[in-house]
Amino acid sequence: MVEIEIHGTVHSVSGLELTGEGLGNTAAIGAQVLVAGRIRGEIVGLEGSRFRVLPYGTWEGVSAGADIRLLGEEACIRPSLEWQGRVLDAFAAPMDRMPLPDGPSDYRLRASPPEAFGRRRVGPKLETGVKAIDVFVPLCRGQRMGIFAGSGVGKSTLMAMLARQSEVDIVVMALVGERGREVQDFIERDLGKDGLARTVLVVATSDQPPLTRRQAAWTATAIAEFFRDQGKHVLLLMDSVTRFAMAQREIGLAAGEPPTTKGYTPTIFSELPRMLERSGPGNSARGQGDISAIYTVLVEGDDLSEPISDSVRGILDGHIILDRRIAEKGRYPAIDLQRSISRMLPHCHIRAERAIMAAARRGIAIHAENEDLIKVGAYRPGTDPESDMAASFAPLAEQFLSQKLDHPQSSAESFAQLYGMLTEAGYAIDPAELSAQ
Repeated sequence: MVEIEIHGTVHSVSGLELTGEGLGNTAAIGAQVLVAGRIRGEIVGLEGSRFRVLPYGTWEGVSAGADIRLLGEEACIRPSLEWQGRVLDAFAAPMDRMPLPDGPSDYRLRASPPEAFGRRRVGPKLETGVKAIDVFVPLCRGQRMGIFAGSGVGKSTLMAMLARQSEVDIVVMALVGERGREVQDFIERDLGKDGLARTVLVVATSDQPPLTRRQAAWTATAIAEFFRDQGKHVLLLMDSVTRFAMAQREIGLAAGEPPTTKGYTPTIFSELPRMLERSGPGNSARGQGDISAIYTVLVEGDDLSEPISDSVRGILDGHIILDRRIAEKGRYPAIDLQRSISRMLPHCHIRAERAIMAAARRGIAIHAENEDLIKVGAYRPGTDPESDMAASFAPLAEQFLSQKLDHPQSSAESFAQLYGMLTEAGYAIDPAELSAQ
């Protein structure tokens, strides 16, 4: 059977947007086209007999009347187990230009999330090796967590710690809209040789077109789904969801969508849950593993109430806040424990762990309330025994919460260390709580 090629022509080009005509009713949103025989694009809008196309590159050299060929095939990749340890671009092509074998099956980039009743429940606690997370905001198998922070507060370093230390079978990591200069630094300095060996890294830099940046997020998610279907426990790390949303905003505006809050278009708020819901627990009946996921959110001006932060926080199963003031004091990771929460608590900790965590949280909170009074000399020791204990515990807690990139620690060691610090500061935890499971 001879395949019929469908062609149209370029009507006009303005900025990133190309308007074409002549494809008739075969033009559909999301369809792939080839313009002037060399530039791949995607149809993002329809208006009568004409359609709008955005490029996976630039329209440089394209003129009115140039040929547009409908490619027709759905955007898919064919992941393989041999992709582990490789660095790929948004189209799953190897960035080192070495051979990359394809797998046996197609995986759609825009697959639908699994059915709610087809999933397992979230599994047991996942050891990350990061003390502050394992004790205060624990991550469980199949959970989805957000890391919210402004620029330069340590998101990438924390992501590298999680990629290197977490007890999972494989890590799939997407750098969406990353600065090109920092990609090599991140791979060699932060992730390291051992971290890369267990990781599939997908990269789209900030200079690339919005379609390419958006595709990097979809490609990484599809790769994670492939490894999940092999029965593996996957850790999906995405830095950042904000840049994915910004790329979608550019696409939406070019397609003629009306801007809403802070210029974001309505499509963004339907695309976010569609992508984020693809991670999580797998289906036992199909022999699937799980996708535990951590997504970073770049908070503009450290404003946690901006639209993308609000939307993502409502979808995920918890959030970790990185605070600039803590980073400026030199404590990394700069996690603000009072504003960070895991929705898997309290059930993911045993009773003894919950008692230690609760005492430590209370001590940190009381000291934070009294900190200004202590600094100006308005607080007198002996006034309140609990405040005195909190003041003694605070410097020990700061020491505990600070952790270097290459110094992982098990949660059992972390709880034992924290219990010793609480005891040193004068806290007394009920022995019955400590012996309970």
